[in-house]
This record gives sequence, C-alpha cells and structure tokens, in this order.
Amino acid sequence: MHSNYRISPLGDRAVIIEWEQQIGGEIHRQVMQAFHGLRQLRKSYILDIIPAYASLTVVYDAVLLYREQHGYTVETISNLITATLNNASAVAPGPSRLLEIPVCYHPSLAPDLPVMAERKNIPPEQIIALHTAQTYTVYMLGFLPGFPYMGKVHDQLVTPRLKHPRVKVPAGSVGIAGAQTGIYPQESPGGWNIIGRTPLQLFDAAAENPCYCGPGDQVKFIPVSLADFREMTHTI
Repeated sequence: MHSNYRISPLGDRAVIIEWEQQIGGEIHRQVMQAFHGLRQLRKSYILDIIPAYASLTVVYDAVLLYREQHGYTVETISNLITATLNNASAVAPGPSRLLEIPVCYHPSLAPDLPVMAERKNIPPEQIIALHTAQTYTVYMLGFLPGFPYMGKVHDQLVTPRLKHPRVKVPAGSVGIAGAQTGIYPQESPGGWNIIGRTPLQLFDAAAENPCYCGPGDQVKFIPVSLADFREMTHTI
C-alpha cells in the first residue's frame, strides 16, 4: 500500500483518509484498494466506508469499537486503519463492472450542447463522438443519491460549470463540469452543462442496491435516437 496518505478525525464518529488531491487512476486505485481492504475486515464498529476521488471516509460506532478493543482513544481507529492499509496491497480490488448507459443527445434533451459546440468551434456531432469514445471511471457518488462523478472527459470537452445554475435539471440528464461528466439521478437544481439524457433510472430507494452506478465501475455511453429514448423511457 502506498504510504503517502494521512488520517484525520472527521467529527467524533468518523475519520478521513486522504491521498494526494488529484483525479487520477493510480490515486483512485489506492482508494479502492483501501475501500475493499476495510470492507473485508467485516468489523461491526465500521458503519460506513465512503470513497471519493482521493479520499476515503470511515464512519464508526465508538461504543462498539470500545467494546471490541477493550478501550478507546482518539488514535485507536486510526491505528487499526493504518494496519489495514499496510496490508491492503495483498487485497484484490474486486472486479470492475462495465456499464453501458444509453444517452440521447438530441437538442431537445441537450440544452447546452449547441452552446458548447459554438464556443469550442466544433460541430455538436464531434462533441457527441468525443463524449462516447471514452470509457469513464466512476470515482465517487455524491451531491444527490446515486449521482456518479466520472472522468476524465477529453480535453476538448473540458467546460466550466454554468455561471447561473438551472432551477430544474431533469432526472437522467448527462452533464459536463470541468473535466468531469455525471448523471442527475433525480430532478434537481444544477449547474452542469447538459449535453444529453439517459432513460435509465440511476437511483431507486426501494431496490436492494439503490444506486445504479458504484465507485470503481467503468461507464461507456451509448448514443441512441430520440425515438429509441422515448421507447426505452416507457419500457425500462
């Protein structure tokens, strides 16, 4: 396990493990390796493990930790995590899923696509081609339940967030913000540049696994026509 990380308290019921703050495959590989290593411990006092781009938050129950360790200090959980991370290099990161997500890039569903094309002086078809050519890593979920932060987009597609966020962004909207791409699981306000929409439901609170995407997944966007989008919207 790479040693270039730090563990800091995050309130009195969690700690955060932080690596070098950058978006990249190697850093995220270490995050996911630590994530799987801690999950495999199956400790009752670890309540949740939340991966992000370059950090991992561990939420724990201090009472259960005290009982299991026969004592508890501020350093107890950090020492246990450090010992796990030191052995995490032997932990298999787990299989990565490849998710093919249909997206319709029709102008009626992609309000920012023409603007992006004009500003970048390239046709909308090229933006679509660049967006669908890559396979993206889901680095984290956040902002909304099930919202996947994915990257990185092609350099030509890097675009800052909107100066004035929309009050309503439809569920399924696919957007770009900076070098990231993501999907809105529910209707909500938002400032990402919307270039398409998927008919898939990205979050279902009643499902056994509520989130369609998960950290570490690989995502490939598959372009579909407006007619296919409408048909899938009624059948999925």
